[in-house]
Amino acid sequence: MTTSPYAEQLGRARTAADFAAVIALLDTDLSAAIANRPGLRQAEDRAVFGDGDLAAARAAVDDNNDAIAVLEKTIAAADERRGAAAAAEARADIEALGGETGARAALLGKHWSAVRRLVEELRQELFEADALIRTIATANGLFDAAGLCDLKANLAATRRAAMAGPRAAAPARLSRAGLQADRILLSLIRPGGALDPRPSLRAPLAGAKKKPVPASTRG
Repeated sequence: MTTSPYAEQLGRARTAADFAAVIALLDTDLSAAIANRPGLRQAEDRAVFGDGDLAAARAAVDDNNDAIAVLEKTIAAADERRGAAAAAEARADIEALGGETGARAALLGKHWSAVRRLVEELRQELFEADALIRTIATANGLFDAAGLCDLKANLAATRRAAMAGPRAAAPARLSRAGLQADRILLSLIRPGGALDPRPSLRAPLAGAKKKPVPASTRG
């Protein structure tokens, strides 16, 4: 038994999978050679007592032992090459991931720039809206004083109508920081949020008096 049937495959092997395939074949031959050892030794023992050619029996035992030694040595060398190939492949994968990560970081920078631009646009819109609120509130006060309440503009209704509409769902794996930022943004358009400071429907109004409890129901 020799390794020559697999010498060409070992020479062509480049990847960890290539080496693993050849090692599997070598392991099969090694198992067969080890399995042959007891029978060859028994034949040698019989030849010692005249049952068979002793020289041939001993030569068969030696050849088998040599094959086992060569196979074990070849397997060890192939396994070392397999490990080196696996390490090189892992490094290549990491380097590829590094390139992808660099590209994603550049894309992330573009998204953050867009976020900054949109936040600045949002701030400008809020400034404009706030100025209009003050102007309309002043006019509403004049209408009240003149008894022309039908001319008043309903600021709350205007705001809520403008804020109504579908909202995008947050991604399932949004980070904690992302969730917090999303809540802050939603508070700007949610009823009762930062821009709609109306009392909760379930909360008692400030200064509201409690109804007296009838004497018949007191403990």
